[in-house]
Amino acid sequence: MRSYLILGMCGLFLIQYFVHVQWLEYLVIFMALAAFMGSATKADPVPRWFGICMLMTGIVLEFQKGRGIDGVSEGISMNLPLLTLVILVPLLSIPLKLGGYFDAIDTLLRGLLHHPRKLFAGITSVLFVLGPILNLGSIRIVDELLKGLKLPPVMLAKSYLVGFSTTMLWSPYYASVALILYYLKIPTIEYMAYGIGFALLFILIGNVLFAFWSKRHPLSPDSFAEAASAEESKDGTYRRKLVRLGLIVAVLMSMTFLLETLTHWSMLVIVSLLSISFPLCWVIITGKWSLLRTQLADFRDRSVPIMNNEILLFTSAGLLGNALQGTAFGSGMKWALISLAQQSFFIFEISIIVTVVVVAFIGIHPMVIVTALVTQMDAQALGTTPIALAILLMLAWSTSAVLSPVNPLNLLVSRLSGITGLAAGVRANGIHLLIVAILGLSIITIIQ
Repeated sequence: MRSYLILGMCGLFLIQYFVHVQWLEYLVIFMALAAFMGSATKADPVPRWFGICMLMTGIVLEFQKGRGIDGVSEGISMNLPLLTLVILVPLLSIPLKLGGYFDAIDTLLRGLLHHPRKLFAGITSVLFVLGPILNLGSIRIVDELLKGLKLPPVMLAKSYLVGFSTTMLWSPYYASVALILYYLKIPTIEYMAYGIGFALLFILIGNVLFAFWSKRHPLSPDSFAEAASAEESKDGTYRRKLVRLGLIVAVLMSMTFLLETLTHWSMLVIVSLLSISFPLCWVIITGKWSLLRTQLADFRDRSVPIMNNEILLFTSAGLLGNALQGTAFGSGMKWALISLAQQSFFIFEISIIVTVVVVAFIGIHPMVIVTALVTQMDAQALGTTPIALAILLMLAWSTSAVLSPVNPLNLLVSRLSGITGLAAGVRANGIHLLIVAILGLSIITIIQ
């Protein structure tokens, strides 16, 4: 029943975005609050209490400011586009599952089994392509394909975190990019060259560092499980599948940019609509309605109910960020940021990175602190450009997600690789993050 409430909220929000009916907007807000309360009892302890505290604080601040119900409604609606995107994006994976594309990836990676550097490049490249569409599910899928091969844990931690962390820098299908561009009002197509450029550069650095690491830690054949080499089919079926997969991702990305340019709709709404349309177009072409119904039921019963943490944090952070605007605390935060940037923009950059990382180590999702920061930032007052701020915040988000042992990304990778969160984040990827951070901050300083 709760899944229908959440999906109904997403559907009505998309309708309300186009029709602009007042009563429908209030209905969507009511459903968002109902979804929040239903998720509060099922969320993890830390997101639960942070979410409740942020929601209550935001409500109190809105009433103190004299905006009352209208202010609360506006605050709750702030992150509804982002929440809708996060909930609906997993639908994009359905045609990929049913189309056999994951089997093609399995064949590719097994063919690279006894070539560690090529395998590392293969894993990071697959995550670079699949991460935008499948989110953390891309890591689970790749790990499932590699299960039984007994790859070295450190190699898994390096490849998973290096490959996936770049998604947070460029993909409009991922929360970090979607949220930051949404608040800074940057058209996605204007940012994309920077995002993809940074992502490719950081993946290249990760692969170069792994090449040096593998020289110092040679991986003998005994390091891997005994597994038969993958045989390429004579007709090259798996290669054609991989080419089609690349084309699918390219077409989806191109359509998002084209629609944003032509319609000027919110990118969050465009991605949500494509998430619904892609499976429908696929089933119309293939006619596999029964398979689609099975996958949709699985999405309803398994994917939607586990969004508890996201529903709590996105709803409450949007309300709190909106409520802080115009308060003494919000004004003080804005003054501190501007003063620091005027003293030294490089020190300002480092302070933002350190703040987000420290808060993430405490157990607070990067989205919470980034929302609080971005709602108080004015690029012109800070003496920079919106794109430079966007890159900085995404770099901070990505770094904190890799380093923090309580971040969902780090938790997943540490569990799948079999090493601790600190070992996966700091020991396995610390040097990579240090080089990436220094290089990223230097480039931001130049372009700002």
